Amino acid sequence: MDPLIATATAADAPSETIDTPPPPSAEPAVEPARLWALSDLHLSYKGNREALAKLEPRPNDGLIICGDVGETAEHLRMCFSTARACFKQLWWVPGNHELFTMPSSNGKRGEDKYMECVEVAREFGVLTPEDDFVVWEGEGGPCVIAPIFTLYDYSFRPDHVLLEDALEWAGEENILATDEHLLHNDPYASRVEWCNALVERAQAKLSEAVMENLGTRLVIINHWPLREDLVNIPLVPRFVIWCGTKQTEDWHNTYNAKVVVSGHLHVRRTDWKDNTRFEEVSLGYPKQWQECQERGMDINDLLREILPGSDPPPPGEPTTLWRRYGKGTTTTPPIFLKGAKK
Repeated sequence: MDPLIATATAADAPSETIDTPPPPSAEPAVEPARLWALSDLHLSYKGNREALAKLEPRPNDGLIICGDVGETAEHLRMCFSTARACFKQLWWVPGNHELFTMPSSNGKRGEDKYMECVEVAREFGVLTPEDDFVVWEGEGGPCVIAPIFTLYDYSFRPDHVLLEDALEWAGEENILATDEHLLHNDPYASRVEWCNALVERAQAKLSEAVMENLGTRLVIINHWPLREDLVNIPLVPRFVIWCGTKQTEDWHNTYNAKVVVSGHLHVRRTDWKDNTRFEEVSLGYPKQWQECQERGMDINDLLREILPGSDPPPPGEPTTLWRRYGKGTTTTPPIFLKGAKK
């Protein structure tokens, strides 16, 4: 029986037998299904590949893989094959690293590179932004699970900085994303144009999901944060221009989101805004979670429970929870490392 679907069994039917003793043994109770998330596995790093190999089975649960698995199809296959053996259902959205054109990419650029990733996901039955949304019926449900792909348009910047000056503004502090060399926008004229097309597509799909599932809340999954005020990277503050688009700022309200899941920042945190919980679920580069390993933690401790998830804080309490060591506190500062790559 699929544990995510409520199904009547023979035990629910009336019986004419009286005082029938129970069978000598009964099947073990099925644990309620939970939905977890993790992003930014960066499997080009040996330490993170070794960490992935320690992923423990949760055969009744689902896992969201929220982008930046790695740069190659081989990284994706490694991730999906390992996670598929541990979880009942997987969801994946692309990060910027999956979109990089590498020597092993066979010349695939931009949208073609993205679609190659989608095809790899489908080899393992992993749901992507190109698949129909499904309804989660496990713990914390029902919820529509909505993976999307928006990219960024450099609009996370101060009002006085013009779009055409955004790269120069970041460069004043010696910040330049690797994207500018490896993330191509073919067949679009620019990343901004590609972002606009993706946003329009996501809006249509999310709107349809809301109309077809009236009263059912969404879990929106996107590698890039939906809101600029959730980007807190004080060592590289001008990296913010590669972190999302202002077009998505109010999507959590527009599309009735119960939870919004993102990665990209390598700063694990939970925020509550309006009636929505926001979860940043990055693992990060090995040095960025080394403190966790020194405390005896591994990748399983850094999986974030999305559903049922945590309750909002009481009125008057802080609405941001820094999860430096997994579960998090309201007082523990985030992880920021000098020289962090993106």
